[in-house]
Amino acid sequence: MLAPIPIKVSIVEDDSRIRESLFGILEGAPGFRCLKSYATGEEALEGIPLQRPDIVLMDIQLPKMSGIECVARLKEKAPDLPIVMLTVFEDSDKVFKALEAGACGYLVKRTPPQDLLEALRQVQSGGAPMTGRVARMVVQSFQRMGASKKETENLTPRESEILEQLAKGDLCKEIADKLGLSLRTVHTHLKNIYEKLHVRSRTQAVLKYIGR
Repeated sequence: MLAPIPIKVSIVEDDSRIRESLFGILEGAPGFRCLKSYATGEEALEGIPLQRPDIVLMDIQLPKMSGIECVARLKEKAPDLPIVMLTVFEDSDKVFKALEAGACGYLVKRTPPQDLLEALRQVQSGGAPMTGRVARMVVQSFQRMGASKKETENLTPRESEILEQLAKGDLCKEIADKLGLSLRTVHTHLKNIYEKLHVRSRTQAVLKYIGR
């Protein structure tokens, strides 16, 4: 029996101790492989598009270019690349700016190793992991800001149905099973949803749906 293909992760973190700790967690866990770790956003922008990881773990407080700016620029080069913020910050401004830039999840650095690995598995399956506190802050911030109702009205009934399932926390495979669709069809609908809502990630689409 062939071994499953490991989830390839790249790390962007300026603190060498944290960088080495994350590398050790990933390399020591079955089903994961750390491709490379970067100390700056500038290095990450050069290396990550060439390495093509499955997921990027991104710190916010980097020496020159911020993690938020790095996310935005990486998403320009690789729009489908899932990026999870891993940081000590939990204030709503940084959280929201990271998600607006295209991050698909937001975890704090004190997240236990097993929870971190499980979050990465969720991302690989189409999930958008966040700590409970972060998720509440994001939803509250978005509801205060509001969203364009016209944008969500442009969705087809099937697209609205899929977005509703996403808002409930269902993964892409679960949505496909519930609606009797292929996984590829669900991904096609998601792409159309992103284009109509002018967003770049599942999390941003759900937030627009919640705040409509």
